[in-house]
Amino acid sequence: ADEGILHASGSGVPPVTKDYCIVYNSNWMSLPKSLDNATFRTLENLTSTVLCSSSEVPSGLMKDKAVVVMRGNCTFLEKARIAQSSGAKMLLIASKTRLSPLSDNKTDFEDVTLPVALIRYNDIVDMQLVLGNEVNVTLYSPPLPEFDCSMVVIFLIAVFTVALGGYWSGVAELENLKAIASPGERETRRKKEENVTFTPVTVILFVVICCVMLVLLYFFYKWLVYVIISVFCLASAMSLYNCLAALVGEIPCGQCRITCCNKNIEVRLIFVAVFCIAAAVVWAVFRNEDRWAWILQDILGVAFCLNFIKTLKMPNFKSCVILLGLLLLYDVFFVFITPFITKNGASIMVEVAAGPFGNSEKLPVVIRVPRLEYSASTLCDIPFSLLGFGDIIVPGLLVAYCRRFDVQTSSSSIYFISCTIAYAVGMVLTFIVLALMKMGQPALLYLVPCTLITSSLVAWRRKEMKKFWKGSSYQV
Repeated sequence: ADEGILHASGSGVPPVTKDYCIVYNSNWMSLPKSLDNATFRTLENLTSTVLCSSSEVPSGLMKDKAVVVMRGNCTFLEKARIAQSSGAKMLLIASKTRLSPLSDNKTDFEDVTLPVALIRYNDIVDMQLVLGNEVNVTLYSPPLPEFDCSMVVIFLIAVFTVALGGYWSGVAELENLKAIASPGERETRRKKEENVTFTPVTVILFVVICCVMLVLLYFFYKWLVYVIISVFCLASAMSLYNCLAALVGEIPCGQCRITCCNKNIEVRLIFVAVFCIAAAVVWAVFRNEDRWAWILQDILGVAFCLNFIKTLKMPNFKSCVILLGLLLLYDVFFVFITPFITKNGASIMVEVAAGPFGNSEKLPVVIRVPRLEYSASTLCDIPFSLLGFGDIIVPGLLVAYCRRFDVQTSSSSIYFISCTIAYAVGMVLTFIVLALMKMGQPALLYLVPCTLITSSLVAWRRKEMKKFWKGSSYQV
């Protein structure tokens, strides 16, 4: 469907204005691209009727006005013909359900010339509350921006998180090697070790769980979304604590301790834990506050991704290829193939990310930044640019493996730097395709080939492919 904007103006001095989302059919009519060429009409609220019969409205009530009626059993163009014959100059159809394309057969209604648009019923109610009963409205449809500057912020966050997560994983690997070389530190290091290693079998199991979870979310979203929100709050609070504790641990001062349950605990770490829990709780309470809650979600999300990349170890390049390859297929299938399967022709991946069926609760599994370019999309679709955590974590695991391999082989960070640059190039390529196709893209389609091919070329050029493929088990 074509998206447009209804610009409403109240009768106060100075007049209060507000914009609302509309859906229209560009094959029936064209709307002005700006307010300069738009004509304002007085809005007549007739939401008490569905306008399926001309006898429903008193004569003369619609003349030279914009009329809003409820969606009913008759077609959109049948309503439009009745409204036009009564003298209306614009027809708005209020819908309590999700806005859908206007797809009646125009050839049977060639005489209908007035603009027809679909609008949310909640927006009509909001219009009366904000602007009053005397409202003037007009319709226009500004062109979509070729590029939104919010993409730059998304790019910087993603590349920073992947690079820092890979570097942190390399630091942990260096500490492990030192602990192995020093028998006295080995037992202490083993107690601190919290890494989880993926094998090819667990990689396949992980991808199967991802597929099942996504399908379950699509069908049972309104219940499972609260489970995901709860898990995110817990996991992000723990991740933020791990990130901040690692930074605090590098500060030599303020190391006073208290004894509790036969354990010595640093006081500053208690304050860090309280801060992390408070951050997660504040986000949970105000998560639907679009003005600033996205900042807190992004901070918690970055901490979650960093901790995941550092904690989850890929044992070799073989496991990386299996994981990234399967998740690439998973991403492409649920974005490009599922529209041919679902009833409404929508992508399961995009539906779940945006909240299917107009659900107000959104999954906190994305980095989101408000769109900076104003258009109908910011009103109708998603007012944020989104990047899923998976598009950071999955390539980030390969970047982390490259960094650990650099540490193991003392190769001057060549693998790490090359893979990080390849990730940045893949992100730029994703944004270019996104701007050209004007639709959500599976970022892994571009990130996976860029990072895997670059890492393979570096290993081949350095004649280390066999060692790189088998990882730490090569020496054994």
